[in-house]
Amino acid sequence: MTDTAKPPLWFWMVTGVLALWEVMGCFACITQIRLGAAAMGPVDDWSLKYYAALPVWYNGVYAVATFGGLLGAVALLLRDRRAKRVFQVSFAAIIVMFGYAFVATDLIAHKGLATVLPFPLLIAVVGALSIWLAQFAAGKDWLRG
Repeated sequence: MTDTAKPPLWFWMVTGVLALWEVMGCFACITQIRLGAAAMGPVDDWSLKYYAALPVWYNGVYAVATFGGLLGAVALLLRDRRAKRVFQVSFAAIIVMFGYAFVATDLIAHKGLATVLPFPLLIAVVGALSIWLAQFAAGKDWLRG
């Protein structure tokens, strides 16, 4: 094992919040896979048809995005350099997942861009910042491996 520098308190706080964010994402993923459109509560007929028409692979990509993010956060908590690579895989899954939803479906036409874009954009920003944090921590020699 190589000697590494001690991360500051803010690193642990941010990484802890990130891990909680990722746990919530995993919960949402499991709920959606189990319940489909009903996971969001009462929905209209269009939403039921939309979720029913999602390809089988979509849930797998969703799981990679969310559980990959959680694995990356755990790797950061364990100060493991592999966190960056895991976050990159998770981020790629985020792009595929939302790319499909926005380009290959009529989601935007039906719900409107202002309705459907903000939360996916937040998810993508958190994913990108997670990669940056892992790279930053590695550059400061806070991570092992």
